[in-house]
Amino acid sequence: MEVLQAIMTRRSIRKFTGEVITEEQLNILLRAGFQAPSAHNTQPWHFIVAKDKELLQKISDFHKYAKMLPNAGCGIIVCGDEEKQGNRGFLVEDCSAAIQNILLAAHGVGLGAVWCGLYDSGNLVESMKEVLELPNNIIPIGMVVVGNKDEERNISERYDESKIHYNKW
Repeated sequence: MEVLQAIMTRRSIRKFTGEVITEEQLNILLRAGFQAPSAHNTQPWHFIVAKDKELLQKISDFHKYAKMLPNAGCGIIVCGDEEKQGNRGFLVEDCSAAIQNILLAAHGVGLGAVWCGLYDSGNLVESMKEVLELPNNIIPIGMVVVGNKDEERNISERYDESKIHYNKW
């Protein structure tokens, strides 16, 4: 799939068949995440691949926007390492770029995916840190729920000239 086509046609998918994604597909998604740009090339991300059905259920129990997780192929939790990137803003931006790459890669290989936010919702961050047994320096930024899609979404035009400003507001 061409990159511009992927950007223009990607949609959040929240309904999945329950079929497990292949290791080859998962590897493509993770490789895409690692290719994201990062401030000062610190590459502060870590990826936790959640496949265990009990773990997926636990996460969906505390994350009200991730109820589809147990029926997806997996969840990829993108975390940032504060020891590698001490600037919290850059850390979030770096991990968000990795998340977007994963979303586009999923679309490119025919999978469905949706970004479920974690940071900076204190209860979600703390719950995820606890369930994944994360070290103190690792912050969960977001989760990509990915799987074989069980829905098709219409493409919508989001271009809005009223939100474009040149040189100043």
